Amino acid sequence: MSPRSGPSPSALRTVSLVTLGCARNEVDSEELAARLTASGWDLTSADDASVVLVNTCGFIQAAKQESIAELLSAAESGAKVAAVGCLAERYGAELADELPEAQVLSFDDYGDIGTRLDDVLAGRKRPAHAARDRRTLLPITPADRQPRPADRQPRPAETRAETVQPAGASSTTVDSAAPWIGPGGGVFRRRLSAGVVAPLKIASGCDRRCSFCAIPSFRGAFVSRRPPEILAEARWLAASGVRELVLVSENSTSYGKDLGNLRLLEEVLPDLAATEGIERVRISYLQPAELRPGLIEVIAATPGVAPYFDLSFQHASGRVLRAMRRFGDRERFGALLDQIRERSPQAGVRSNFIVGFPGETAEDLAELELFLSHAGLDAIGIFGYSDEDGTEAASLPGKLDAAEISRRVEEFAGLADELMAQRADSRLGETLDVLIEEEADDGLEGYLGRAAHQAPEVDGVTTVRTGTPLAAGDMVRAVVTGSEGVDLIAGVNLR
Repeated sequence: MSPRSGPSPSALRTVSLVTLGCARNEVDSEELAARLTASGWDLTSADDASVVLVNTCGFIQAAKQESIAELLSAAESGAKVAAVGCLAERYGAELADELPEAQVLSFDDYGDIGTRLDDVLAGRKRPAHAARDRRTLLPITPADRQPRPADRQPRPAETRAETVQPAGASSTTVDSAAPWIGPGGGVFRRRLSAGVVAPLKIASGCDRRCSFCAIPSFRGAFVSRRPPEILAEARWLAASGVRELVLVSENSTSYGKDLGNLRLLEEVLPDLAATEGIERVRISYLQPAELRPGLIEVIAATPGVAPYFDLSFQHASGRVLRAMRRFGDRERFGALLDQIRERSPQAGVRSNFIVGFPGETAEDLAELELFLSHAGLDAIGIFGYSDEDGTEAASLPGKLDAAEISRRVEEFAGLADELMAQRADSRLGETLDVLIEEEADDGLEGYLGRAAHQAPEVDGVTTVRTGTPLAAGDMVRAVVTGSEGVDLIAGVNLR
């Protein structure tokens, strides 16, 4: 019987989770899935769900529009609809007024999400939260953000990396659909896919004040997760079939500063890479201003850690970067890349850039073009500037019209495609370690996978040609024989 045809109330407690946006949202959805499962909700497809829960993105205008379209589409299906995530948190009651089809929930509702969806299912409309700057909810000083009981000293594992391997963990296999029970006994995460690559959140929030970015205001101040919890979750992911961990946060280079150890990432990375079953650990969202030599060394030289640098340069003109309230210029970014490649010549580097920022001149664009032409980046994202509510840049003079911004995006996106193809072609003859993800669907004998310089979803892929059967999760050594745009073709002969 269809859930909409009048079955018992318990049978109605079916929910479909729709996730939009970044890998951090993917982790949030899996945490929501675990809490919903623990409270008796059944996860199902959108066609069979009595409630559709949309985890929205509110990063840029296009993402907002996609989130609203998804909410409206869910409402048209006849299901009850609830909105969570960045767009819901950022606009709260304002979004609820404009979108009465959906119940708008806050991050503060996540801990009791099952009850909140009970209200949605029963048609009990709760007042949406008033949007607020979540940075004000924690102390300004990072060291004061982690609560510590007054009657004891912090355990060593709370301020430095410590591997705790429970008995039997190395040989345990878990159901990937079963929730992860954290060290404190709480239900934290349920996998929503069975892939061999999974994100692992190491922190949330951001303390930077980039003039174009609203994320810190609705995600809050920077807070690190403690190493024992991260390591325990890594073991759980490995036991559920994950072979590559992608560490995510709003700013990974700040990890540990609120735990009293700004070098904590350098200590945690080798422990994560040593997790049994994990073939590779990849770190994402690195700030160039905070990329210290010791961290470069650990990423470039630690076995099991991908020599991969996801650096948010955003521009190469020092003048524009200062207006963005960011660090650097073309010369300093070039020196940073030289430092990375001195340690790891084959290291992968990706970055995003904004064009059309208020006041951007032809000279600024020339600086960016010169930097891109010499940087040798493996992956380049080009975005057009758009005003974001509540940001400093929204009030800056020198705004460019939409047509000119689109023209600049098109010009630099074309340049980026050409440069990425050249970089891929320069890897001909290189020997790469490729993590196999699935069989190729091009009718030839081959498999799709990713090398160390290729992050999932945002970068290219490597097609491995071999006459030997492979399976998802296999790590193979292959020699690059060709390239197609940003993607690589490699051959392997397993004996």
